[in-house]
Amino acid sequence: MTPTHDVVIIGGGHNALVAAAYLGRAGRSVVILERLAHLGGAAVSERPWAGVDASLSRYSYLVSLLPRRIVDDLGLRVELRRRRYSSYTPDPADPSRGVLVDTQDAAATARSMTATTGDPEEASRYRDLLTRLAPLATAVFPTMTEPLPTAATVRARLGDDELWEQVTERPLGELVRASLLTDLMRGVALTDGLIGTSSWSDDPSLAQNRCFLYHVIGGGTGDWDVPVGGMGRVSAEMERAAREAGAEVRTRAEVTSVSPDGEVRCADGRVVRGRLVLSGVGAAVLADLVTAGGGEASAVSRPAGAQVKVNMLLRRLPRLRDTSVAPEAAFAGTFHVNERMSDLDAAYATARAGRVPDPLPAEIYCHSLTDPSILGPELRSAGAQTLTLFGLQVPHALVTGRDAAGARDEVQSAAIRSLNAVLDEPIEDCLWIAPDGSPCIEARTTDDLERSLGMVGGDIFHGPLSWPWLDDAPDAAPARWGVASGVDGVLLCGSSAVRGGAVSGIGGHNAAMAARELLEA
Repeated sequence: MTPTHDVVIIGGGHNALVAAAYLGRAGRSVVILERLAHLGGAAVSERPWAGVDASLSRYSYLVSLLPRRIVDDLGLRVELRRRRYSSYTPDPADPSRGVLVDTQDAAATARSMTATTGDPEEASRYRDLLTRLAPLATAVFPTMTEPLPTAATVRARLGDDELWEQVTERPLGELVRASLLTDLMRGVALTDGLIGTSSWSDDPSLAQNRCFLYHVIGGGTGDWDVPVGGMGRVSAEMERAAREAGAEVRTRAEVTSVSPDGEVRCADGRVVRGRLVLSGVGAAVLADLVTAGGGEASAVSRPAGAQVKVNMLLRRLPRLRDTSVAPEAAFAGTFHVNERMSDLDAAYATARAGRVPDPLPAEIYCHSLTDPSILGPELRSAGAQTLTLFGLQVPHALVTGRDAAGARDEVQSAAIRSLNAVLDEPIEDCLWIAPDGSPCIEARTTDDLERSLGMVGGDIFHGPLSWPWLDDAPDAAPARWGVASGVDGVLLCGSSAVRGGAVSGIGGHNAAMAARELLEA
């Protein structure tokens, strides 16, 4: 059958928009089919509370892995602001003291760490660990928008065989324990391996190691930045680039099947045909669509996320038990709650036993301290602030198959209880009250992600993260770029691709590069 387009893209998330922009600029005819009424997927900004002029990044919220190459190639007008305070970590055993990591004052950071941990050498150990990890970012991140390198190539670029083995061959807990001696700072290091990942320090699967790697290589520095205007600004710029490149966009276009010959059917009866099909949806969703279209899809396990996100709008920041640190500093970076290494491992064991962890490990930050533009003038003048809580070790099995509201209330209560344990006042007393009299707080579980975004299991990575390299260099374009789907003529362009995950555009860029090679062959 005659194709209607060179490329049909299923799903309108940020990766799909990046792929469409690149392909449109290359002169290819592209159509995006998005089930929802808007584009951007999880990388959007919304106003959760009626009558409240606060635009929150409701799901994804920080940017680290978006390469400068994509920003420059597509002319994206996005501003990412670096946070001065990397993190604040109150001691769960005594929240009147905590570690404030100030990127502009190493001496103050060292004093804070010594006073909190009681170990005068822990600050230097922590600096040494960061210094040791830095070459990972410089060796790996530049390869993310190139054809997949081999493991041997990356190992040679790193030039540190011991570090390579510690990160890629042995459980992360070994490196953390060898580098740091206090439970508190070990937890700060370990958390990067547990974002959206159900794992523990000594997990032999190394799921925590792969997650850790992606979190320490971003931008070539490992920094996580605040997108000015919220995450919706990032996806809006990608949408602008795609439309200006000539991509056709169809919203409310739910795809029901994909056939082996490139025919894509929608729920409303419309049919489009592409010389190639790019999938921005998860691999598990794609497998169902291919099967529905009469094809044979590769066996794909059903993924499952492991997090809860609680969004809040506050009248003011809460008081801390640690009077030596201003809340404006503590909440500007990543605020670690009950995230000692022992807490994280215990929470994993509790979740595996089928219970919501108590205390629930969580990471918190305040977007509006770095970027007040997400709040309307009235809120800004009143001193309002946003607060984002990302709870760890909440696997999908704890919330799925239950009453959604009940499950949401349970994990939100656990998250707030954990936060309140390190504050000098209940966070509930600081919440902004909406015009209808309700407090401005909402929880989004993995079940909510699955229901609202079609993200199977609420897995923010669409499945297990992969090492961003291969054992051997493949010849075929899809495999070489890490976007092979297992179905001829269909490429992965979303987070299911190798090097997918997080708001990066990498999956979209790499799928576009592979598609160009195939279409030009």
